[in-house]
Amino acid sequence: MKIIGLTGGIATGKTTVSNALRELGVPVIDADAVYGLLSKKGNLVWKAVYETFGDEYLRSDGELDRKSLGNLIFSDDKAREKLNEITHPLVKQEMLRILEKIKKEKSSDLVVMDVPLLYESGWDCLMDEVWVVAIPEELQIERLMKRNALSRKEAILRIRSQMDIEAKRNLADRVIDNSGTIEETLNQVKKLICEIRRQQHDKTEKEKK
Repeated sequence: MKIIGLTGGIATGKTTVSNALRELGVPVIDADAVYGLLSKKGNLVWKAVYETFGDEYLRSDGELDRKSLGNLIFSDDKAREKLNEITHPLVKQEMLRILEKIKKEKSSDLVVMDVPLLYESGWDCLMDEVWVVAIPEELQIERLMKRNALSRKEAILRIRSQMDIEAKRNLADRVIDNSGTIEETLNQVKKLICEIRRQQHDKTEKEKK
């Protein structure tokens, strides 16, 4: 089984690529989705956040107030580091459990692990190769401002809290340029998957001889 790590920067269009991969029949294990599930009241991430930060970041219904928590971690480096320290191992554990399930079921010979902070968390060592979804920073700022209704200053603060996208591009095995149309991005994804599957087919045929 080939394991591909998918990453990028905030508002670079990773979700668009993930959805395209699913449409092509590729299983995607999404770190954000796993985090969301584990953040539900009473679950592992919820407990870790509550025990570390207290009930200040809980809504009236007891669920995590992700907006308030986000405002904290994007303005406080120490708080962000602490949150990552307590939550990343929990998310990683669950993602690896899902990966093992797919392996045992032998339902696919290709799996994508969608991890926003893949390089920052050192998860790249778990991948056979890494794909980075990238756009120019100015476009990233514009898209984030529009998507999250943020000021330019707030958008830049969030972008700069992550590893520089150019540094990720330089480390990537493959780069998906999402600065054009959705169709152009989808064509890149299709081309990459066709290439990977052709390589896997050729490898299988070679092993049979």
